[in-house]
Amino acid sequence: MGFLDRLSNGWKLSMSSFNVLKKNKQLLLFPLFSGIALILLTVSFLAILFVPSGWDFERTFEEGSIGNYILIFLFYLINYFVIVFFNMALIHCARIYFEGGKPTVRDGINFSMSRIGAILAWSAVAATVGLIFRLIEEYLGRIGQIITAILGIAWSVTTFFVVPVLAYENLAPIDAYRRSVAIIKEKWGESLGATFSFGIVQFLAVILVAIPLFFLGSLIHFFVGIFLAAIGVMLVITTISAAQAIFISAVYFNINDKPVAEFNSETLDGIFIQKEKKGLL
Repeated sequence: MGFLDRLSNGWKLSMSSFNVLKKNKQLLLFPLFSGIALILLTVSFLAILFVPSGWDFERTFEEGSIGNYILIFLFYLINYFVIVFFNMALIHCARIYFEGGKPTVRDGINFSMSRIGAILAWSAVAATVGLIFRLIEEYLGRIGQIITAILGIAWSVTTFFVVPVLAYENLAPIDAYRRSVAIIKEKWGESLGATFSFGIVQFLAVILVAIPLFFLGSLIHFFVGIFLAAIGVMLVITTISAAQAIFISAVYFNINDKPVAEFNSETLDGIFIQKEKKGLL
């Protein structure tokens, strides 16, 4: 199957994800909670950093300071923890729905709480990687930025299935990463295609939602336009994030020989590279 065919099938899978989300609108709450928590986290860290120094940037950040790197690591750690916690909750709710149940927000939160140790362990690994990328940027300048950009893309791709693996396979963080890499090798075509499709949908949705809201709000006041546009962008990102998590859950189910009725079986069977499968759910 050619690359364009895989992109086409990826688009179909992404649309199936939106259909599942349409039937389970409560799943939108998970990325919404995550977004709100990250905003509060960022504001809190900024206050902790800048208020004592009177918002003096140079006094706050001393180049090469160990204390700064510790703060950056803590910020990354909590950031990743929040993201993974709510993504895992959403993915588990998708699993409940795929199995014929009616998921609730409580179901997702309770499941993530039951896996909180695994979430924290992976967040520590991801925060360490993030800090290493930051150090490469600082010490290698422009070349470091190019290197981290390339490594960042590779990291995003290879960790695509880490969350469901952590949720259901009881693996240590490094082993979970290796398992995600193995899945990517097996499912590269459709996962890349669907991710690309989600990106297109998000881009178009931002244009169709945020820009009209900005001009509409600007009729009242310029800052009202900015506020409405920001709300529109947040809603778009929330929706895309939820649909993408549903897609990840669906692909992971297929890998483990679990039928996903909402997704066209012929499309799934036609695009998946047939390799030895492991029933791990």
